[in-house]
Amino acid sequence: MNKLKDILGFKLIELNSFSLEVFDILVLIIILVFTRLLLISINSILSRLVKNKKLEERNRKSFWLLIKYFVWVISLVLCLEAIGFQITIILAGSAALLVGLGLGLQQIFADIVSGVFLLVEGTVKIGDIMEVDGLIGRVTEIKLRTSEILTRDGIVIIVPNHKFITENVVNWSHNAFLTRFDVSVGVAYGSDPEKVKKILMDCAEEHMDVNTTANTPVVRLTNFGDSSMDFKLLFWSSNGFAIENTKSELRFMIVKKFHEEGIQIPFPQRDLHIVSDSTKK
Repeated sequence: MNKLKDILGFKLIELNSFSLEVFDILVLIIILVFTRLLLISINSILSRLVKNKKLEERNRKSFWLLIKYFVWVISLVLCLEAIGFQITIILAGSAALLVGLGLGLQQIFADIVSGVFLLVEGTVKIGDIMEVDGLIGRVTEIKLRTSEILTRDGIVIIVPNHKFITENVVNWSHNAFLTRFDVSVGVAYGSDPEKVKKILMDCAEEHMDVNTTANTPVVRLTNFGDSSMDFKLLFWSSNGFAIENTKSELRFMIVKKFHEEGIQIPFPQRDLHIVSDSTKK
């Protein structure tokens, strides 16, 4: 027993008032192992809630990131205390340094605080389709300081978290799974408007990415232009990330059906009237 006590009390490092014993290393290992096991258990519980459909996958990832950061911060504080560092004394002694760092790194701190708000509020979740600075993409990861967005071109953009808090961004997935989009087309004067409407409706109903169950597509005659009657097809789709492909395919279908039905899409035309001056010879 005394031998074990001597082993645990053996000093590995001794500098002035600071000493590091074998017992301190053992406590440090126990804290780290316990932290790891705790995180594994929490992750398992969250996964089980998702499997039982009591929690959405996007919410699970947000909760997991927030809990992981919090647990590791507590674990780090306990580890420092275990090896003899007094956190309160360190913070008090470095107050002036922390103020200087805060002024110099205030933007980074703003991003970190914004990241915490994002994870707590859940206004932005992994998988959401966002429009930031005119770029549209899917959120693939939310970190404490930055988030990653995958654009339609397959490019990953690193976005500071403060942009989601302080600037106007569009979250296409925030309040609904379905989003409304539109395709515009002009037809020549003399075309039957009801026939054009039917063709546009048929194209929407035949396309697999257009949702006709929850919301019926709508065709509007929006304007009598200089060279055409302008129509707009409004439809709902869950394929927001690749909606430009859906719009393109709808346009191909519209052109094909117009050609089959003899409906023309006119090009801009202008009538030129030449008036001759009969007084000049």
